[in-house]
Amino acid sequence: MEDANVKRDIFFQLDELTTAILATNTSSIPITAIAAVTRHPHRVIGMHFFNPPHVMKLVEVVPGLDTSAGTVEETCELARVLGRTPIVVRRDIPGFIVNRILMAQFIEAARLVEEGVASPAEIDEAVRLGLGYPMGPFELQDFVGLDVVLSVMDVLFNEYRDPRYAAPPSLRTLVRARHLGRKSGSGWSSWKQQDA
Repeated sequence: MEDANVKRDIFFQLDELTTAILATNTSSIPITAIAAVTRHPHRVIGMHFFNPPHVMKLVEVVPGLDTSAGTVEETCELARVLGRTPIVVRRDIPGFIVNRILMAQFIEAARLVEEGVASPAEIDEAVRLGLGYPMGPFELQDFVGLDVVLSVMDVLFNEYRDPRYAAPPSLRTLVRARHLGRKSGSGWSSWKQQDA
């Protein structure tokens, strides 16, 4: 789970030690907020890799308000060298591109379960077959970690105050119970037998 204070602390220290570009893999924290603690915000940038990183080709390249064009281009080139496709996010907003869309889908999927429309497994299968996604929304949440998903939803809701990003009660309950997905053995599904 991401902690903006820890990231700011580390970037403050790194800024004193190096003249290199400072990049962070973040899924929701605005880059400008991290860069603001440095004396060189022009060389701070976000590189949002996706899970699983060895498979997923996308890297969202997120410049902060003061990130230089040179830093953006060097970061895009690094992504290409790593065999990834960089997409530059033109505004430094929480959730960037993919997580803004993805969290809304996760929330709507949970609402369908809460309303008794279908089970998590049925929704996962419907999304795989109907939308061509490699994983359904509940399988993907379990893979990422429900605590991480909830944290991103909370960042989006706190930033936008938009009910579209209000985390569903069922997700909060699972996280409170420490049912965090694959890493804890259970989440929306039980992973104990599947991973054995």
